[in-house]
Amino acid sequence: MRGILFDLDGTLLDIDLGEFLDRYFKALRVAAHDLPVPPDVQVLEAILASTQAMMGAHPERTNREMFYADFLRRTGVDLDASWGVFERFYAEEFPGLRGGMRGHRGARAVVERALDLGLKVAVATNPIFPRAAIEHRLAWADLTDLPVHVITTYETMHATKPSAEYFLETAAMLGLTAGECMMVGDDRSLDMPASDVGMKTFYVGPLGDVACDYRGNLEELASLLPAMAEND
Repeated sequence: MRGILFDLDGTLLDIDLGEFLDRYFKALRVAAHDLPVPPDVQVLEAILASTQAMMGAHPERTNREMFYADFLRRTGVDLDASWGVFERFYAEEFPGLRGGMRGHRGARAVVERALDLGLKVAVATNPIFPRAAIEHRLAWADLTDLPVHVITTYETMHATKPSAEYFLETAAMLGLTAGECMMVGDDRSLDMPASDVGMKTFYVGPLGDVACDYRGNLEELASLLPAMAEND
């Protein structure tokens, strides 16, 4: 193993994702009132539909490009011209969504251990958010200063979880093959399909019947990493 992909939400960051997304989209709907949207257009519904479109296949477009194109088609709003609305949202409103969120026990230590061992490290969060939103959540997990090699964001990625293309692209961004990597995550449906492209998988979620190569918590993973890492 030469590379390790860490999911963020629910893996490195202790978060109730469903509750967070509910608050996030409610706040986003308020911010979107400043967009020049026709009165007959439901902005939140358009955002959700364009997010769904972003999760389909579009190898020639980044996730951001796909979202923007679909949102323009649905609303007539050019997000390149109106991005200032969301820039303010992520700078001023998004930080207030943190609540009590913080890093999972062992999160910082396991990322530090991986880096110390010379592994290539990706924060492999589902890239349906802009980098600004991901950087805030990395800060909530106390990980911002760690020199990880790749962070998957919607500005750079051309696929989303759980597609094979997402895992292959992330491995390639690390300069590795999928078979040289391991995916660490808490979501059976989004993270464990990494095995389909030849990655090893480490499950840190609560379910007992998940197909994976390894399971445990982040502290246990940190203790196992030296034996897993390739000896040069």
